Amino acid sequence: MKEKSFELALDIVNLYKNLTTIEKEYIISKQILRCGTSVGANVRETLNGESAADFIHKLSISQKEADETLYWLELLKAAGFIDENQFANLSNKCNELLKILKSIILTVKEKNNE
Repeated sequence: MKEKSFELALDIVNLYKNLTTIEKEYIISKQILRCGTSVGANVRETLNGESAADFIHKLSISQKEADETLYWLELLKAAGFIDENQFANLSNKCNELLKILKSIILTVKEKNNE
C-alpha cells in the first residue's frame, strides 16, 4: 500500500505538471494535486499510529482522499483535459487503493471488536 500510494502520488504530480504547463489549467489541477498526494502522506502517517483508532482514522482519511481524487479525474476527463487512457490508468490505481484501504480498515475494526 505504501508503494502503491507513492506511485499514485508521483503520477498525480506528473499530471499536475502537464495540466499546468501544457493545458494551462490551474484550479482543478491544484485540487487533484492536493488530494492525490495526500493519500500516500496519510498512509505514511499510519506507520506511526499511536493506537488502532488512530491507524483507522488515518487510513479513513486516505480513503476519502482517494475517492476525491477519483472525482477530480472524472471531471478532468469530462472536461477534455485528460484522455480515456490517462483516466483509465489513474482511476484504476485509485480504485485499487480504495479496495485495499477499505479491506484493511474493516479487518482492523473487526479485530478491535473481538
